[in-house]
Amino acid sequence: MRSAALFLELLVLLPITLLRPFVGVLLWSWISFMNPHRLVYDGPALAVPWAMLTFGATVVGCVIAREPKRFPLNAVTVLIALFLVMISVTTLFAVGPWPEVEAKWEAVSKAFLFLLVTASLLTDRDRIHALIWVMALSLAFYGIKGGAFTILGGGANRVFGPDGTMIGDNNHLAVALLVSLPLMNYLRLESRHALIRHGFLATMVLTLFSVVGSYSRGALLALAAVTAYFWLKSSKKLVSGILLAAALAGALAFMPENWLDRMHTIGTYEEDSSATSRLDIWHTAWRIAVARPLTGGGFYAPYSQPVVDQYDPGAAARAVHSIWFEVLGEQGFPTFFVWVGISVAGAIYARRIISRTRGIAELAWCANLARMVQVSMIAYLVGGSFLSLCYWDYYFTLLAIVSALYQHVTATLGSTAARPVRLAAAPSRLAALPR
Repeated sequence: MRSAALFLELLVLLPITLLRPFVGVLLWSWISFMNPHRLVYDGPALAVPWAMLTFGATVVGCVIAREPKRFPLNAVTVLIALFLVMISVTTLFAVGPWPEVEAKWEAVSKAFLFLLVTASLLTDRDRIHALIWVMALSLAFYGIKGGAFTILGGGANRVFGPDGTMIGDNNHLAVALLVSLPLMNYLRLESRHALIRHGFLATMVLTLFSVVGSYSRGALLALAAVTAYFWLKSSKKLVSGILLAAALAGALAFMPENWLDRMHTIGTYEEDSSATSRLDIWHTAWRIAVARPLTGGGFYAPYSQPVVDQYDPGAAARAVHSIWFEVLGEQGFPTFFVWVGISVAGAIYARRIISRTRGIAELAWCANLARMVQVSMIAYLVGGSFLSLCYWDYYFTLLAIVSALYQHVTATLGSTAARPVRLAAAPSRLAALPR
């Protein structure tokens, strides 16, 4: 039944994409971030390459449809395009097994190429909000599901994502949920309807339980970083500190003793085999990067035992579990700096948006969204330091959004027809959020 419903739904939406390519952006995002096809057990929808069909229909739609679109030349999009070129070059010099290298290059390049398509179609506020809704709800599903599972089970079992996806691992899912939490908060505070605001509040609470119920130590560190950022940037530190402490204490106190025992190993990582093996593979990735500084080992190099034996004899090949060391080991230093530059550009744009829109009523939503993107970035960069999420397109879609947001702000402030209205004494609902 699930398969038939999904099949019919996508069968209807794909032709619309040819006439309205932005529908393809939303459809691609839903398929890529939520992976609904992984939630069906059998039937025709399971075997169909929906992402590839959506990609093709959207590109064709961009060519034949008259829908507004423009390729934005900004630091984020230029660096994404440069990153695409550079990973293609490093792939030519890859030393890992070619079938795996080719498969990973195809998946990553396709995701980053579609980021450029997405950026070209983010031409106004309505489209930006539509994409934020899809991104937030795609992961809210797993937040609600995982939170309920944790509460009903007393936190005895770990929460996992859908099998065979980027967020299937419990650690990956936890960090992904933390990245999506600020988007849920933005939609909650921006909504005019009490039912939606209360619904998102409940979703955020359940998502917090889902993160804790994942038993992810990296996610706990990311949660601590996000909480500290909120508190440091809050204008009402006492009130926000009490609320944040109460929420965290309630979630942590709910968990059983074996959860506490696992979290305590953060302070004694040298005694934990999982933590020490991560340090070992980080060392291996570094040695590959130093030996091949311009191109790295190419995709899949740290995962291949023959490659690891060549550059770090005695080490075991495995997932790198660090966004930083994985890009270094696979792509080399030049591509690594371009990859880092995408985040730096996004952070600069977010800060400029907040600064330039301060006190301007009609652009308050831009500043509020930029603040939430900042929080999402912290969650990703801290949590991703212990995970293999360096090519996760959800995060880079956020950076494409903030670059489109910056261009919207620049165009609005530069327009002689638009005269921004200054805020009166009444503060925004998000006035206490990080600035």
